[in-house]
Amino acid sequence: MLLPVLQIKNLSILFGTDGKPATALSGIDLTINRGEVVAIVGESGSGKTITSLALLQLLPEAAIVATGEILFYKNGSNDKPIDLLKENEGSIRKIRGNSISMIFQEPMTSLNPLKKCGEQVAESLRIHKNISVKEALKQTAELFDLVQLPDPEGMLYRYPHEISGGQKQRVMIAMAMSCNPDILIADEPTTALDVTVQKTILQLLKNLQAKNNMSIIYITHDLGLVADIADRVVVMYRGQIIEQGNVTQIFTNPQKPYTRALLSCRPTPASKGKRLPVINDFLNAQGFSNAEIVNEQLQTNYDAATLNANKHAVLGLSEKEIPILQVENLKVYFPVERSFLGKVTKYFKAVDDVSFEIGNGETLGLVGESGCGKTTLGRTLIRLIDPYAGRILFAGKNIAEIDKESLRRKRKNIQIIFQDPYGSLNPRMTIGDALNEPMKAHHILPNDKSRKEKIIHLLEKVQLKPDHFNRYPHEFSGGQRQRICIARALGLSPEFIICDESVSALDVSVQAQVLNLLNDLKSELGFTCIFISHDLSVVHYISDRIMVMNKGKIVETGTADEIYFNPQEKYTQGLIASIPKVHF
Repeated sequence: MLLPVLQIKNLSILFGTDGKPATALSGIDLTINRGEVVAIVGESGSGKTITSLALLQLLPEAAIVATGEILFYKNGSNDKPIDLLKENEGSIRKIRGNSISMIFQEPMTSLNPLKKCGEQVAESLRIHKNISVKEALKQTAELFDLVQLPDPEGMLYRYPHEISGGQKQRVMIAMAMSCNPDILIADEPTTALDVTVQKTILQLLKNLQAKNNMSIIYITHDLGLVADIADRVVVMYRGQIIEQGNVTQIFTNPQKPYTRALLSCRPTPASKGKRLPVINDFLNAQGFSNAEIVNEQLQTNYDAATLNANKHAVLGLSEKEIPILQVENLKVYFPVERSFLGKVTKYFKAVDDVSFEIGNGETLGLVGESGCGKTTLGRTLIRLIDPYAGRILFAGKNIAEIDKESLRRKRKNIQIIFQDPYGSLNPRMTIGDALNEPMKAHHILPNDKSRKEKIIHLLEKVQLKPDHFNRYPHEFSGGQRQRICIARALGLSPEFIICDESVSALDVSVQAQVLNLLNDLKSELGFTCIFISHDLSVVHYISDRIMVMNKGKIVETGTADEIYFNPQEKYTQGLIASIPKVHF
């Protein structure tokens, strides 16, 4: 017999804006059983995260709970449940992190930059378990080892800025699991993780769930992950639950066009070279049959003829063509130990003697595990990090040696889309001002009026609305913020774009739209691109060639199909083997 641990009844939440409240959730009814893994899927802004924040009274000040109750059966279904919406601050604090814990979507802003990672996790243990500092640090190190952080003991004493995005996320996962909660809310917990760690974390969550009979609410846009971890799937659209069922039902016989769209928007090996379907294709025309969607979703192999045909379609460099970017023996070293007199005695080699070329108009994918040096390499190419040694030739000019004023002018043609959309936007600037600022600085168009027209066009290109022009970053979801950052980078019509995990925060439909947009813009504008990601399916879809990076070195390079279907290095083979696959 299934025993409920949580019941959400008729939950409706409004956001007050200018006297006209907007509906965020409308009549949500949902039961979570003890020991069950329930996945909540849907587009960015569909209400997934708002639902989870309501459980812990973490809603923004502008939120108004219009109707509903959230019943938590802490000691079993026979006891009187607690209405989480009515608990006072003192009571809800005892529940947060202890009985109900949450892994937040954005690790960059969830960790205190002034405290060491170990101290932050140990603090949670000490509050809820009443143990000594020494014991808390010991248990923290064990948790860090459990989530596969490198050097768990050393990680205790590192600050968040000293570790990669994926490592920050693992610290957050360790913190959330520290007190063995009854309910674990996992809000996109593996978005920032490479596929090998992602696979390990999912297995870890499943093991802990089985060991402790823990319930998990798993919020994600990646339906491949849903198939691996969930017992039941809940599909949300515009603040409502439109469909739910067990995993097999949802994947093999989805009832709603919206659900069918979510299943079909994910890049697959068969979709390379084709335009990805998006949500509107299904809502407007209900474009594919169920059988076509399932076959597209499950297809994971090419025959030899298809593979060879695609090789000929890959954009390569002709003998006469001069590469737009040449990187020669690039090294980026960070000091980690110094002598008594301050002389550096040990370096961390983030990028270690890397050389490669990119042809004009080519898209080069860069993949590897978290902490391998991908982001450091991308930032060094635009001189946000100065190299230790080596040359970076852009259109024949060495960026590593030019002065600041020349570099500022050069950056008009070299743009970067950062991994973290939260830290990339000024919270005090409207979206319109944020997009207008770089265009104005580089004298794009004669006046603010013409720039505003271009900005609105860019916002519509990334599926945002014209009235978003006057809104602030905190009024948008994580995926919407990332789309704003993409629009800002495109505003200068650059020749070269570095996409650092630029679609990792996006749900599958918007991801498809952005990938289609990038392909369209590549055809229209002919820009060159380095596409950095841990998602090999996306990298294979968008890239002409792929470079694989491990521990600061490039270990393998080849066409997208060669790397995806016939990797030579054992490290690359491990990455490919870890890609989530759906099998029914």
